[in-house]
Amino acid sequence: MTSRSTELVSFLRTLNEFLVPRVSGNAQKLVGRIDRKLAFPGQTKGPARISPPLVCTHLFPALTDAANSDSQLSPLVNELRTLEPSLVWRPRTAGAGASANFLNDHANAMIIGPGGIEERSDVWIGLSLLAPGTRYPDHNHAPSEVYLVLSPGEFKQAGGAWFSPGVGKTFYNSPGILHAMRSTPDEPLLALWLLDVEREE
Repeated sequence: MTSRSTELVSFLRTLNEFLVPRVSGNAQKLVGRIDRKLAFPGQTKGPARISPPLVCTHLFPALTDAANSDSQLSPLVNELRTLEPSLVWRPRTAGAGASANFLNDHANAMIIGPGGIEERSDVWIGLSLLAPGTRYPDHNHAPSEVYLVLSPGEFKQAGGAWFSPGVGKTFYNSPGILHAMRSTPDEPLLALWLLDVEREE
């Protein structure tokens, strides 16, 4: 099936409307490429619902805090709440730099991409959720990436210092750059990411 649900159409429109005025340079180019690709729907299958991991108890409080921190996020937060029943949350393997609690205290959900609500290989859009006091491992990937930060938390790129973008802010990961993230001791970290996996030169 290649037709999108009204919920997914609304989410993608709201996400693009939020991002476009908030990105520039390479991030702006990436968001534009992704938007053009998404004009052609992939396979919408509605992934099978499985019991979410315990860390997902932090999801709705994090979404509420995001909307309270930046009222312009409220429409996007509402779209994510609507999509939540269709999200499948999965852990990834640990790696260099991961905190000892990482495996039990994080999960990722694919919205667009392999195993997501819309199955496709050229674009990935998803969420990462970390419980308080959790560090994601150092990792890298060939595609460039834009993060939309939906909570307090810290991020790191290559050999740079940890930085806190702030709720509602975006940043760009260049292709292949080593990066990581960590939640604060008292609050979960929630971030949305977009990858242009099959870039057309």
